[in-house]
Amino acid sequence: MKLFINVLAQSYPSPPPPPPPSVYPTPSGKVFVVGDDKGWTLNFDYQAWAMGKKFYVGDKLVFRYPKGIHNVFRVDGTSFQQCIIPAAYEALTSGYDVIALQTPGRKWYICRVGKHCQMGLKLFINVLPYPTYVPPPYHGTRKLAPPS
Repeated sequence: MKLFINVLAQSYPSPPPPPPPSVYPTPSGKVFVVGDDKGWTLNFDYQAWAMGKKFYVGDKLVFRYPKGIHNVFRVDGTSFQQCIIPAAYEALTSGYDVIALQTPGRKWYICRVGKHCQMGLKLFINVLPYPTYVPPPYHGTRKLAPPS
């Protein structure tokens, strides 16, 4: 007994276009421990640490340090260069401060204990927008192989 299937060509409406990339969920991102096993401390080159790393929206920075010894301030570029804290800024002081990178752009962080910032306890990074996934285009109907 043989079974034959007759496939007729039919016209189907085009599938709807894919939603814009912004509706695709972004992954939770990477977690970067600032300074790796050294943490947030003096006598460490944080610009060298950041070089070659790509920071994206959705990633997190973790500042690890002995509580009471250091702190972390997110500042602007001028405050970073001059090691000053504008009055409205708050210190992070837990010793395990997690900062979610929520927007693209330049980010500056400093320690304002004593002269730690002037001694190099500061970090500058550039956060990139998360690359979006765009599905491949849909090219119409698929053809079935002829029966053998």
